[in-house]
Amino acid sequence: MLTYVLRKLLSVALLLVLVFTGAFFLMRLAPGGPFDAERALPPAIERSIAARFQLDQPLLVQYGSYLADVFLRGDLRPSFSYRDTSVNQIIAETLPRSAALGAAALLLALFLGVPAGLLAAARRGHARDLLLSALFALALAVPNFVLATLLVLLFSFVLPWFPVAGFSSLRHLVLPALALGVPLAAAIARLTRAGVLEALASPYIRTARAKGLAPGAVLARHALRAGLVPVVTYLGPACAAILTGSLVVEKIFAIPGMGSFFVTSVMNRDYTLAMGVLLLYFGLLAVLNALVDVSLHLIDPRVELQ
Repeated sequence: MLTYVLRKLLSVALLLVLVFTGAFFLMRLAPGGPFDAERALPPAIERSIAARFQLDQPLLVQYGSYLADVFLRGDLRPSFSYRDTSVNQIIAETLPRSAALGAAALLLALFLGVPAGLLAAARRGHARDLLLSALFALALAVPNFVLATLLVLLFSFVLPWFPVAGFSSLRHLVLPALALGVPLAAAIARLTRAGVLEALASPYIRTARAKGLAPGAVLARHALRAGLVPVVTYLGPACAAILTGSLVVEKIFAIPGMGSFFVTSVMNRDYTLAMGVLLLYFGLLAVLNALVDVSLHLIDPRVELQ
């Protein structure tokens, strides 16, 4: 286990350096700059601004200096758009909001998806299974921004139960968590159904039934454990879907999270803020994928950590 953790940490570090390198040169070589939208400034002031953000140096010198600041000192530098504010400060303020939204969406997806998939598998081919399978397909087909719009129309305007936007109470989390979590719940339900059905056809399930175990006990004690393996495998891509989906959902619901700031940073050519959020996203995905591998090993020791 320790060897696996050390190997994963090294691979995450190399991945972040590669992401940093690619993003740095793509941002710098793209047409335009972070201050193109500003009104015309005297040349002396332009040189002063460029010197402050170290944009007056050769490109390779900028790269080496920035790389050292980020990976050796943990300094993501000041934001270009939010004056006198560092990227570290912005991430420290926005990360808890995005993490709360992502955790709520993932928990909602698990609490809805696993029981729904189990119910569908318990009555394979019957009306309940067909109805749930149709609902799963519909939920997967609707993009989260369309679902978010429908939720706002229904539960904020027609039925004024939840606020439209903001992030000041738990009630503000309900609609965005539903918009992010419902498509994931449908995917988890389909995987649970497939995994449980495969387990129900296994010899050890027939043995458990032959011993006289009740159908509910067979499902809960034996089939569900095996059915959760594909669900746990899917949690890595699910977390990626939450991170990418939050970019749009946070904008729709005016949640001041990392996704909202990332979209703004790209539009404003805020190199440092975009880079900081991008590195954090990739780091989170790499760590979450490693946790998924460990969880799979704990659920099924036959799965080796590689």
